[in-house]
Parts: sequence; C-alpha cells; structure tokens
Amino acid sequence: MYTIGQVSKFLGMSRDTLKFYEDKGLVNPKKNDENGYRKYNQFDIYDITMINFYREMDIEIKKIQEIRKSKSINNLELLLEEKEQIILEEIEYKKLILKKIQLVKEQCKKIKKYFGKYTIKEMKPLEVKGRIKHVTDYDEYEILRENTNNLKKTVTLTDLRRVISFNEEGIIEDEFIVVREVDDFDKGIKGKVLAHPNCIYTIIEDGRWSTRGENIDNKVKDRLGKIAIENGYELLGIVYVNILLTTYEEGLERIFLEIYAPIK
Repeated sequence: MYTIGQVSKFLGMSRDTLKFYEDKGLVNPKKNDENGYRKYNQFDIYDITMINFYREMDIEIKKIQEIRKSKSINNLELLLEEKEQIILEEIEYKKLILKKIQLVKEQCKKIKKYFGKYTIKEMKPLEVKGRIKHVTDYDEYEILRENTNNLKKTVTLTDLRRVISFNEEGIIEDEFIVVREVDDFDKGIKGKVLAHPNCIYTIIEDGRWSTRGENIDNKVKDRLGKIAIENGYELLGIVYVNILLTTYEEGLERIFLEIYAPIK
C-alpha cells in the first residue's frame, strides 16, 4: 500500500491531480477510518497510469468516465475513432493556419523588396466573382461572405481588388471586384477571368500615418505615368490595387498596397 505522497512522487503528479481523479470517480483508494489518510494499492496505480495514458491523447475526463463504465472493446474503439476524427480535423485546420502565416510572411518579404521600387511582373489570373460599388457599401458584403476562404468564415478584404480606370485627363472609373486566384488546372470557372502578362508592379503606402488621410490616387497615377514614360512603356489605362498588409505606427495604420498597372 502507498500513501498519496508516495504515489505523487513516483508518478510525477501533484496531490491535487490525484484528488481530482478521486473526485471524478476515476480512482478509489481506501481511506483510513481513523485519520482519513488514503492508501493506494497496485490496482489504483494501474487506474491512474491508464487515466494518464488517455489524458495524453487529450481525451476528456467525461469520456474517460465513460470508458471506465464500459465493458466493451467496441465502445472503446468507437470513442477512439471519434477522437481520431477530431484530431484529423484539427490538423487540417492547423495546416490552413500555417499556410496563412506563411502567406503573410511572404507579403512582408514583398514589402521589403518592392516598397518604393518597381518591376515588370505578371498579374496572375483572377476569377471575378462579383462587384462592390465601394468598400464602405456594407450592405453589399454578402458576396464577400459567400466567396470567403477565411478559416472562421469572417468577412475580410483579402478577396477584394480595387480597379481604377483612367486616361490622360484623370480617373474615370473606380470600383471593387470580388476575386479568386486561379491557375491553369482550375475547372468550373464561372466568372470572367482577368489576366495581364506584363504590368508595372510596385508597392506603395496609404493610411493615416503616411498620408494623414489625404487621397493619393492622382499621385499614384502620375507616378505610374512617369515610370511608363521614362522606360518607354504604354499604360493600358487601368490599375489593380490589392491591400497587402496593414501595420500600425503611433496608433495610426500603415496600409501597404500592391499595385499592378498593365502595359502593352
């Protein structure tokens, strides 16, 4: 027979945990009627180590209580299959989170590489799933909810692209499109697909920290026009804007925008 102190020591568990198991009816050591001290035998030790085994698999106390009451191997198998399915779903969810984290890390690298600079780059194909008149038209966000690929099905602006049309006189049209990135192997595409093999690509900054709320559209258009003239490019009169990342400085947002300006 062993005292609670001895069991606690050689099993590497706290006394509180042992008492918790006892309160839940998972282990039943004998008590000395005179002093109330617990005495554990070898079967109690087996029970405790088995409980620890199931807890290592993150099986809930309630489920362990069910195992204790059940006499059937089949019932145990069903419980383990249920737990297995939950874990597999959690693994897939974690994989998606990891993919999101890696994507944001890539966006950080993009910003460091292209912020304030430009290159010629392909705009990968985008399937147009719908349109929103303006980012503040919240009553039109249903299409974003339907199109979302976010893990918790919340509305974000990652599926939006701002499309600005312009000519020599200035901006003539401005809208937001809801998109989905596609590749050559995608099937069942229903919406219009936008693709431009050659674009002036750059990353610029918007937000109250850098602009104090000033509209920068014309500055961006003028800058793209200057780049085109200096390098002999001809703009197609359209610009696609993607919100790449938002950070904060002194409590004010810094919004990094990815710019694709198609050229001939």
